[in-house]
Amino acid sequence: MRVTKHHHAALTVRESGKTLVIDPGSFTDPLVDLGEVVAIVLTHEHPDHWTPDHLDRLLRNSPDAPIYGPEGVAKAAAGYDITVVAPGETVTVEPFTLRFFGGTHAVIHETIPVIENVGVLVNEQLYYPGDSFAVPEDAEVKLLAAPIGAPWLKVGEAMDFVLAVAPRQAFGTHDMTLSVIGRTMHRARLRWATEKNGGEFLELDPGDATDL
Repeated sequence: MRVTKHHHAALTVRESGKTLVIDPGSFTDPLVDLGEVVAIVLTHEHPDHWTPDHLDRLLRNSPDAPIYGPEGVAKAAAGYDITVVAPGETVTVEPFTLRFFGGTHAVIHETIPVIENVGVLVNEQLYYPGDSFAVPEDAEVKLLAAPIGAPWLKVGEAMDFVLAVAPRQAFGTHDMTLSVIGRTMHRARLRWATEKNGGEFLELDPGDATDL
């Protein structure tokens, strides 16, 4: 299984010639050369995690690909056929099994309503929490895509999240709001947290991939 980081929060996962797309949003360049896309996961409704342009482009090439997301995504993307998923549910779209966790977006500010958000565990190996620090309590995570920069994110909380998940490997995502200096600093903090439990931190830039 090959996991590729794209700009900001977008990931693609490739297995047996099939591709899963996660959170292609407004800070993400067009995704090309993906092969057969068999599913799309949108963790929540914010535009940095999905746009109509991305969905239209993906569906032109793979019109039968289901789109999974919480109820908030179904309302925000009303023109698309969204399959609503919730924490605790599992769906299988060969060759991918997706388990969903969490339920709510991290708090940005008390004046801003909290929306729905699901984290996704792919094939019991890759975990991405969306915009949350929801821990997949019953999973042994091999690779964690850990958010490192956001209006809702404090790096100490991101470190605690990595410590709680204790992945074998981790890399930083959700990072387009950071300067180069800020990204380097936050990566260093998450490297410490990953290595604290004997794991390995990977510095993946857009287009970089790792195999599981």
